[in-house]
Amino acid sequence: MNDESIRFAELSGEAMSALLDGDLSAARAIAGVALTDCFLTDRARWLWRYRLGQMAADPGRARWMVRQAVVVEGLVVGHAGFHGPPDEAGMVEIGYSIAPPFRRRGYARATLAELLRRAAAEPAVTTVRATIGPDNAASLATIAGFGFTEAGEQWDEEDGLEIVFEVPARPGA
Repeated sequence: MNDESIRFAELSGEAMSALLDGDLSAARAIAGVALTDCFLTDRARWLWRYRLGQMAADPGRARWMVRQAVVVEGLVVGHAGFHGPPDEAGMVEIGYSIAPPFRRRGYARATLAELLRRAAAEPAVTTVRATIGPDNAASLATIAGFGFTEAGEQWDEEDGLEIVFEVPARPGA
């Protein structure tokens, strides 16, 4: 698989609302792609609720919080996006999830590459952050080779202890 075979399909607020309501067929129709049950898990529903709340609080920043379905050769393999707009220092945090049946096939690396490409295309973004649990070997391996360096640790109420990694948005910056 190469990075060119991946594309993102927008999950708008309307699609996220349908997913939050458990209406997979409505969400599929809105998104225009065949979303799977992995978009209806408790963890996914928490994410839709959280992003919809962010979008409602500040509609002008919605484009940063809309999630993207990760599509490879017509299959939806996961979702990805930014946690919000760049902060005052120009940092954005990325997040992505690949559905269990599609893991260990290079989709997470291709998704990460696309998120980094999108961040680099945004003039306001100077740094990209990824936070990963110290026991998440797969995610730690995914970011290897992308230039991330460890920047510290943080406690996340949802995920517990996380290692903070950062990389410049544009090489040589």
